[in-house]
Amino acid sequence: MLRGGEGHRMSSHMALERLSLESSEADYAKYRSLSGLVVMGLVFAVFGLSALLTPWLAVLPILGSIFSLRGLSAVRRNSEELTGYGLAVSGLFLNLVVLVSSISLHSYVYATEVPEGFLRVNYSELQLATNAAGTVPGLPVPQRALELHDKNIFIKGYVYPDGRQSGIQHFILVPDLGTCCFGGDPALTDMIEVKLKEPLEIEYSYARRKLAGTFRVNPQPNGFMGKTAVYQLDAEYVR
Repeated sequence: MLRGGEGHRMSSHMALERLSLESSEADYAKYRSLSGLVVMGLVFAVFGLSALLTPWLAVLPILGSIFSLRGLSAVRRNSEELTGYGLAVSGLFLNLVVLVSSISLHSYVYATEVPEGFLRVNYSELQLATNAAGTVPGLPVPQRALELHDKNIFIKGYVYPDGRQSGIQHFILVPDLGTCCFGGDPALTDMIEVKLKEPLEIEYSYARRKLAGTFRVNPQPNGFMGKTAVYQLDAEYVR
């Protein structure tokens, strides 16, 4: 049997060894670095919230999920050098939540945004195929545009600037920000001359507008804002 003094010395020695081991582990942990992939996953999760505003930015939480998954794999493979497993799991969860939420939100909006009695139309339907002949003598418009003449349609676009900022009831609608706001020169079939029915009016902004009304093809347009738009829309709905 160990004497009291020897037992006390052994107990003290074991305690010192434990403290030394814990100290070594703490020092070792200090030298492990946080995985850059994990950090990128979290960054994309934060910026991915913008996908709730526009569906095209859903690519951000997708990239964030990829970075988080790669971060998880890297931390598992190199646990002696890298840390951040919990953050990687959190980043993956957040990215997936944002992705699913944005897809659900935009799917709902798409399914419900067209007013009853109106037909959704995309600008691509109003464009003439390359080297195709116009279906209206002297005007390069496709057959589809003629089929939509006098129909109630729903379309999205941007207001072409003319210097006015508020109280706008008559304007040109174009398909993208390039032609709308950054010096682009819209093609003939990119322009729709819009007249809002009373008492509707809008303020100018870079926002994409949603309009619904009666669509017409005018083979002899009078011109507006220095532009000649063969397409016209008498709009009774705007957002």
